[in-house]
Amino acid sequence: MLVCWDQWYPEGARLMALAGADLLLYPTAIGWDPADAQDEKDRQRDAWITVQRGHAIANGLPLLACNRTGFEPAPDGARGIQFWGSSFVAGPQGEFLARAATDRRELLLVDVDLARSENVRRIWPFLRDRRIDAYSDLMRRFRD
Repeated sequence: MLVCWDQWYPEGARLMALAGADLLLYPTAIGWDPADAQDEKDRQRDAWITVQRGHAIANGLPLLACNRTGFEPAPDGARGIQFWGSSFVAGPQGEFLARAATDRRELLLVDVDLARSENVRRIWPFLRDRRIDAYSDLMRRFRD
């Protein structure tokens, strides 16, 4: 399990996969400023979903992303945040197995075939074929 902000970084998902995780789990509290234009809201939510599905695909693992719904006012009286819900379960090829609503709490129950990951990893051997000899710069904040 990685929490909220971790969802944006591929390294966390990769480390979980290398440690033998059977699935990736991301509990999240993410949303938008209600004053944002709808097209901006759509881009933000789509980016969140896309990056999560990418983690599933790159690591050949199912992924569960859960996000809250509802509005939370800012403590200082500023606008606050509207959480966009949209929890989902993706299979090891990024396919949606279940999707929740954007505007209300919802419980998702899904059968996840954990054995399928091995089959997917044989067909799409991204994890096996990565060039670890070429990635030493990942240990640096910036490259020269």
